[in-house]
Amino acid sequence: MTEYAGEPDRQDRKKIREAIKNKLSLVPEQPGCYLMKNREGTIIYVGKAKVLRNRLRSYFTGSHTIKTQLLVNDIVDFEYIVTANNMEALILECNLIKTYYPRYNVLLKDDKSFPYIKITNEKHPRLEVTRRVQKDKAKYFGPYPNPYAAGATKKLLDRLYPLRKCKTLPDRVCLYYHLGQCIAPCEYEVEQETYDKMVHEISRFLSGGHNEIEQELTRKMHEAAEELNFERAKELRDQIQHIDTVMEKQKITTTDSVDRDVFGFAVDKGWMCVQILYMRQGKLIERHASSFPYYGEAYDDFLTFVTQYYSENPALPKEVFLPAWTEGQPLASGSEAAAAVEAPTMEAHVEMVAEAGTAYSAGADPESADDPAEADDPAGSGSKADVKEALESWLKVKVHIPRRGLKKNMVDMACDNARVSLEEKFRLIERDADRTVKAVENLGQWLGLGTVRRIEAFDNSNIQGSDPVSAMVVFTNGKPDRKEYRKYKIRTVQGPDDYETMREVVRRRYERVLKEGLQMPDLIVIDGGRGHMSAAIDVLENELGLYIPVCGLVKDAKHKTAQLLIGDPAEVVPVPRDSQEFYLLQRIQDEVHRFAITFHRETRAKSMTVSQLDAIPGIGEKRRKALLKHFGSLKKIKEAEVADFKPLGIGEKLAGQILSALNGRNPDSPPEAEELQEEIRQADAD
Repeated sequence: MTEYAGEPDRQDRKKIREAIKNKLSLVPEQPGCYLMKNREGTIIYVGKAKVLRNRLRSYFTGSHTIKTQLLVNDIVDFEYIVTANNMEALILECNLIKTYYPRYNVLLKDDKSFPYIKITNEKHPRLEVTRRVQKDKAKYFGPYPNPYAAGATKKLLDRLYPLRKCKTLPDRVCLYYHLGQCIAPCEYEVEQETYDKMVHEISRFLSGGHNEIEQELTRKMHEAAEELNFERAKELRDQIQHIDTVMEKQKITTTDSVDRDVFGFAVDKGWMCVQILYMRQGKLIERHASSFPYYGEAYDDFLTFVTQYYSENPALPKEVFLPAWTEGQPLASGSEAAAAVEAPTMEAHVEMVAEAGTAYSAGADPESADDPAEADDPAGSGSKADVKEALESWLKVKVHIPRRGLKKNMVDMACDNARVSLEEKFRLIERDADRTVKAVENLGQWLGLGTVRRIEAFDNSNIQGSDPVSAMVVFTNGKPDRKEYRKYKIRTVQGPDDYETMREVVRRRYERVLKEGLQMPDLIVIDGGRGHMSAAIDVLENELGLYIPVCGLVKDAKHKTAQLLIGDPAEVVPVPRDSQEFYLLQRIQDEVHRFAITFHRETRAKSMTVSQLDAIPGIGEKRRKALLKHFGSLKKIKEAEVADFKPLGIGEKLAGQILSALNGRNPDSPPEAEELQEEIRQADAD
């Protein structure tokens, strides 16, 4: 695997494989799309599958080509989105690729979107295939997942209905007229009734009336075969197949190009998962899942989530879809939800839309052209009958609670994905909980302490002794207890002295524990080696009279957990590096280091800002706050011009002094200040 901060060691690779293995066992055997991620969380590949579990497992088992192996080596995590059928997975894959541009996908330079068949709104209408829907009062049909089939159907319609083919009328009739595929408006007068009839027939064909034409073509195919005209029979057979392909319907992309958010939710074991499908320009491009415990009625808490979501998100779509709710009945998903409201199956829905038609005029009201089988009927929601009106009044957007049809299928898809996410969460929690409890028990056995339920870990952070801080994190039963975390600014130590810093922090922490009667830890973990351990043990035993086990975690050259030390003098505990106990120690060390370094950066940033601005004559606390509020950051103040300070009431002379002090060496600051800042910048870069 490629790692940006260097090649990962075998332990990292093994942890990644273990995490992927656990997640693979939870993938459902359903069609859908999957998104592969690298170590930085960037999506590097998007694919589709008839059976998600089988396809995803194939990446991590067996042998591969060099190209595929490069991809697999970069994968550290994956996500997936469940769809109702393979056609939806195909279209969703296309939308996701266009959204994320994964480096391992084939990125087409053309064919930017699915094609539509268009009847132009002109005096002499034309039939064409286009990938752009415009508000030009033309009629659009689609989108069609298969561009070749769309083109072939357009050619078929050209043979059946001889509309003009030229973009500009020529001076004389062209070859299409002689082939019987154009009525030659360039040469002959064509009545409007003729055009209206052909446009109506084409619209009927593309809106589901293709069955009659298919029957006619089938009859002609049999006649050609009986006459031994096999080439003509094959041509007719291909045309029938193209019609079948192009008339396939799906719900991942709609024809109205409306921006909408589709909500679905699932509940289980006191937890709720809300899934939001983001449809932009009629295409599903992204989804977001939130899982949280809920304590009231499920639908009420779901609506609370929706309102909070939009209060924090002012970018509203044109429409919002919400699931229906039957009073006193838990929300079903998938086929159960469809059965609860007597909704048609996906196959029945395809036939229904094909019969009713999907055409619309661009620029017309999208509601009039949407799925005719859909009905916004919130009456089934019992006491929630006013939900739709209340949200519409508040959000000022159209809110749907669909009961059947295409929009209902969209909501079902969101509910299905919410249910899958929640099931996966619980199964992962169960596995992690079992392993964590076992790891805590085994770690105590390795150390000869029994079960270590409460662990307190310490780490120091400073740069050449500047802004020294320390931090403590607490793990209870193998899990972080963030309410118990503590931060320490070092008070007595001058210069970069890690051992004395550790003495001060341990002294301050356990003096307070003794004074306030707080809970004692079963184990103290020190991020450091023998010297750090000795400093902590000396303070605990010789100053405070406490005999708490202390262990140290030593890092290797790659800054990874390498050894566990315990005792005085310290000895190495041979914990296997591929064990859950060692993994628990790694989590503790990584967490305390993260907490300490974050606190140090916050402290350092404040001290640098205060020292640089306050050291300038004429800049007091009031002006410093005004400068930071006006410009936003110290960096932007440095990049400002003298004139930019005028709105703050700062004259040219003082503005020049500010810029000179920030961009050069401040005469009132010691010469070491600039060197210290350079050291800090270099440390951040490292």
